[in-house]
Amino acid sequence: MKFVGNPHPHESAEGHVTGGALYTDDLLERFPGVLHAWPVLAPHAHARVLECDLSAACARPGVVTTLNAADAPGEADSGANRHDEPLFPKEVLYHQQPVAWVLGETLDAAQDGAAHARVLYEKLPAILTIDHAIRESSFHSAPARLHRGDARAAIDASPLRTSGELAIGGQEHFYLETQCALAAIDESGGVLVHCSTQHPTETQAIVARVLGIGENRVTVECLRMGGAFGGKEVQANAWAAIAALGAWKTRRPVRVRLPRALDMALTGKRHPFFARYTAGHDERGKLLGIEAELYSDGGWSLDLSEPVLWRAIFHLDNAYLLPAAAVTGYICRTHKTSQTAFRGFGGPQGMVVIEDALDRIARALGLPPHVVRERNFYREGDSTHYGMAVKDASRITRIWDELRESSSFDTRRIAIDEINAGESNRKRGIAITPVKFGISFTATMFNQAGALALIYRDGTVQINHGGTEMGQGLHTKIRQIAAESLGVPLETVRIMPTRTDKVPNTSATAASAGTDLNGAAVLDACEQLKARLAPVAAALAAEGRPAGFAQTVEAAYRQRIPLFAQGYYRTPGLSYDARTGQGKPFHYFAYGAAVSEVEVDGFTGDYRVLRADLLHDVGESSSPIIDMGQVEGGFIQGVGWLTLEELVWNDEGRLATNGASTYKLPSWAELPEDFRVKFLTRAAEPGVVFGSKAVGEPPLMLAISVREALRDAIAAFGKGGLVELDSPATPERVYWAIERARAVPSTSVLNEAAAGVARP
Repeated sequence: MKFVGNPHPHESAEGHVTGGALYTDDLLERFPGVLHAWPVLAPHAHARVLECDLSAACARPGVVTTLNAADAPGEADSGANRHDEPLFPKEVLYHQQPVAWVLGETLDAAQDGAAHARVLYEKLPAILTIDHAIRESSFHSAPARLHRGDARAAIDASPLRTSGELAIGGQEHFYLETQCALAAIDESGGVLVHCSTQHPTETQAIVARVLGIGENRVTVECLRMGGAFGGKEVQANAWAAIAALGAWKTRRPVRVRLPRALDMALTGKRHPFFARYTAGHDERGKLLGIEAELYSDGGWSLDLSEPVLWRAIFHLDNAYLLPAAAVTGYICRTHKTSQTAFRGFGGPQGMVVIEDALDRIARALGLPPHVVRERNFYREGDSTHYGMAVKDASRITRIWDELRESSSFDTRRIAIDEINAGESNRKRGIAITPVKFGISFTATMFNQAGALALIYRDGTVQINHGGTEMGQGLHTKIRQIAAESLGVPLETVRIMPTRTDKVPNTSATAASAGTDLNGAAVLDACEQLKARLAPVAAALAAEGRPAGFAQTVEAAYRQRIPLFAQGYYRTPGLSYDARTGQGKPFHYFAYGAAVSEVEVDGFTGDYRVLRADLLHDVGESSSPIIDMGQVEGGFIQGVGWLTLEELVWNDEGRLATNGASTYKLPSWAELPEDFRVKFLTRAAEPGVVFGSKAVGEPPLMLAISVREALRDAIAAFGKGGLVELDSPATPERVYWAIERARAVPSTSVLNEAAAGVARP
């Protein structure tokens, strides 16, 4: 039977559209007597806690108890790496940070109790911007450095030099289901935690640490998530720990759920970045050397900021050869939410920097940006600035050429120039940009997965694996893999909720590796079972009794052949030295390219995406409907990040954009009027489950083409020269960029480039 590669609907599609799909907070009715937790929130971005008196809170009607540091039998900290995230801080490090919690019979009672808590603070100076952090040398760790050759010498010897700087904004995850956890004490005195988490094993470890018990006494289950995008990779841990601590203290179930405004105020975002760079190049726009400094806003704690920064450094090249490079990265410590994983995990920020540089170089030389981009592509035999061979570099050129033809890019380029020549206050822009994205966790140990496959005597199958379902379709793909391997109907395969007592020591469902890792582990388990059943089926056939799957299973059972198997997979060939940043941190690269066309209003800076053509490499797609949704959704989320979604903190450190009314998300209006998405054909990836490729994160970076199309349109309002445009490219920023373009003389940038002058 053929299931892998065929279009099958999402395994929970009916539940999604009917409301039948259950999430963590829908399980409340299973836990009678549940208590509701609510935080006591600090009104400052930075302050010292002088006194925390919870007696008045305890006296309020319906309040059962409160939680503070003295209630934790273990370590009252949820920091996954550095243990720098106290659950009950003595020093407040971001606005509205919880300093204590109130447990009530009802949510209203808990909120009322928290409102009556008496906390005295000593307000302290706060650092709220990257610029301020740089001035104060406020960093979480030592600089990260990666170099190839002598970049400074290469730049100094270059005929021409181009410099630039840009700010790249963060992004709110805005998952539909906010952070939620439900904890209860089980019949043996252990703790059961239902949690909306991408990393149940880590949540298990944090809960055990806070309670001071062994991890074998904590079971974490994730039924499904209503979205995550990286925001629940580590940041689900604190809420699970509070729920578990409350249950441990009261011996009653405890629920923690953040409403939207509080979720946005308390949880991390995509890291904002600030970048400076100087590139040496020749008259054809070919890069000869580059120096870059990347500053990320890490917020109040370390979280995952170090691997996020490293992935940005790794992806500074995007699809381009950097013959000599020196990249330095800094994680700024600010008094804001702790920024965290987000789809792309630093890669998008690094890619925007190199695309910004190549566009500047092209316009300084009076060359079409797509020509300069193509001249810098990786070729066969090239390696990255971190020493990894780009063994399939020809795929970049193949995608580029196919997309230019299918999108009629060259014809449209000419037509747009003609349209712009006849319009003074409305201009169009078009851009084509590539994507090369590394697939694997850069921490090698996370590149492993386990699975447990069970066959019952009636021929039905249960599959357990360590990946979590957040709407992305992982369970759908796993189900197809299992059905095809065993040769059974799809409806006989059931994917079980992810639980730490079924598959231990799992990795986060992240890094776009969910199917690669868990799918391969499930395939391993199923192939073991199939190998055990094959002789039984052959014997039955030899006896003239050919049997179906269920009959073969029954015969195997009667012969005492085990009908369960553990599968395991670890990604082969990875070798990465974290000290030097050199090696092979990725199993392979996913590729793609996009052509976007926009129209910009010169009076307001408002714009529309008229058309987008995407050609993406998903290998041999294991589930075309699922993969198509990931490509389309990733692109639109990327458009939101680069053009619309602006995070604003006020001077007091309060997040001003803390809801859908103040934080602008992509809507139907932002969809390209003409949206064309295709998969690269003849693209099977060797050494990956059924030849498929990761698809979760790479499509987001296709949206860089929209940013570059906007810059192209802005340039048309002037003389085609330099376009400075920070992200998100809101209409306001686009308008002021247009004004600058109109004011710049036509030859200034070109003369500077010709003289080899680096712009400040």
